[in-house]
Amino acid sequence: MVSAELIEACRRGDPGAFEELVERTRGRVYSLAFRLVRDPHEAEDVSQEAYVRVFRGLPGFRQEARFETWLHRVVTNTAFTHLKRRGRFGDVLAEGQVDAAERVADPDAPMEQALDRDELKRALDGLSPGLRVVTVLKDVYGLPVRDIAAEIGISEAAVKVRLHRARKKLKEALWTKS
Repeated sequence: MVSAELIEACRRGDPGAFEELVERTRGRVYSLAFRLVRDPHEAEDVSQEAYVRVFRGLPGFRQEARFETWLHRVVTNTAFTHLKRRGRFGDVLAEGQVDAAERVADPDAPMEQALDRDELKRALDGLSPGLRVVTVLKDVYGLPVRDIAAEIGISEAAVKVRLHRARKKLKEALWTKS
């Protein structure tokens, strides 16, 4: 958790404070970015752009919400912008590109578990960004529907509909493979 004192030091322009803020949140930011864009290099780009947005937006951060919630929203919005831009211009490298997670196998993991992870990853990759983000925020990060709605700027009902659709598609994708 990031302290109010650290946030205030960042708002005053203390460069050491911002470095500490980045250091404390780097893992969570990258993890969320990766889960949304599904590529390690793109996740790095999204993370860096998100921190630029955080740096610019900190003076206006009112601390009405928790900093972590605001940070998640910034990362999510940055990832959406990235995905839209990628979709508009095409993803030239996507075909045949091997994901870093697929290249590195855990030798201690049972083969069946690795296959399940791969199947789940493919199923998640098959979801649209709008469905994938609500699924990741709810099922991976455990955020309540209310927070997800606030974070991505849609109604709670829309989050529930997207979750229902995403889970239905995941179930179909995973059961048709069996």
